[in-house]
Amino acid sequence: MAPLPWFRVALLVSFSVFLTVLLGFGLPALLNAVMRMFGLPETSVTECIVVLYLLFVFYVATPRIPRGEVEVKGKAVFITGCDCGFGHALAKHLHKLGFTVFAGCLLKDKGGEGAKELEEFCSDRMKVVQLDVCSDEQVNQAAEHIRENLEDSERGLWAVVNNAGVSTFGEVEFTSMDTYKQVSEVNLWGTIRVTKAVLPLIRRARGRVVNLASMYGRMGNVMRSPYCVSKYGVEAFSDCLRYEMKSWGVKVSVVEPGNFIVATGILTRDIVASTANKLWSEAPPQVKEDYGKAHFEKLVALMRSYCNSGQKSVAPVLDDITDALVSKRPYTRYSPIEPHWWIRVQVMTHLPGAISDLLYL
Repeated sequence: MAPLPWFRVALLVSFSVFLTVLLGFGLPALLNAVMRMFGLPETSVTECIVVLYLLFVFYVATPRIPRGEVEVKGKAVFITGCDCGFGHALAKHLHKLGFTVFAGCLLKDKGGEGAKELEEFCSDRMKVVQLDVCSDEQVNQAAEHIRENLEDSERGLWAVVNNAGVSTFGEVEFTSMDTYKQVSEVNLWGTIRVTKAVLPLIRRARGRVVNLASMYGRMGNVMRSPYCVSKYGVEAFSDCLRYEMKSWGVKVSVVEPGNFIVATGILTRDIVASTANKLWSEAPPQVKEDYGKAHFEKLVALMRSYCNSGQKSVAPVLDDITDALVSKRPYTRYSPIEPHWWIRVQVMTHLPGAISDLLYL
């Protein structure tokens, strides 16, 4: 997890202490019975649970432990999706730290505002490239441009940050197959396409691959299946790549942001309205009849309520990506996420489905 403000740390610790008490004193009878089966002292059960869980709380709530940093000077990073949001902010942040930044922008050739702002740096360490991650041609051209413009091609490319992505919503029966394909084409296949194109350069540098997934790459939710499917794929791809790259000295990390809707503007009321109209107009007649307009509007209202939610700053995500790039021992996964969402992810990924469904559905 990213370092948390003190009031959030207090909230997380309070909840954790509650769980500690519950686990430590609510289940002793059951656990003591198990201990008796193995001939172990009954009195050690509660103590072990309390100690282990307190260590866990300490690990979660304390600031990140320094693990040494690599030298930034002379290192280049390729970032996708730099027109706005995380990618745009990250390009400026890494440039400020001293990296050479190759910023891939979808709208560079169309005079996009994000690309223009980065070009106005007029710095030989800020190189804006046209990039549609869905286009093999543009991805290969970008990789060739990077190869030709590295200060030292023999040292290779230090890192790629696969940030480009799209988000959408819709219940399964209201969502067309084209939508599933379009979202996965950007979020999953775009990540794979870009990684494959620059991986030889990263292997040469024994560098880093950082993939932006999501908390929805770890758990599902209503109305989010197209997005979840694509982000689950990013998680799996990252794990497989990490295993394969270990012998090359390349480190692969996944960043799983929580709710940053306000900070990035990725979901607005206009977007919700246009998406809802498209979903309803394209839904099969039988689906409309079975679900009814009232049910559909209820879920659209739920999505609309998210438009003003989430963290207001992208700083936690930038901090985690930076750590993945500069730490000598980066983490496998980073979760810049609010405490209540973090708890929900842990519940849904570690407890039986019957319990998590009871709590959240």
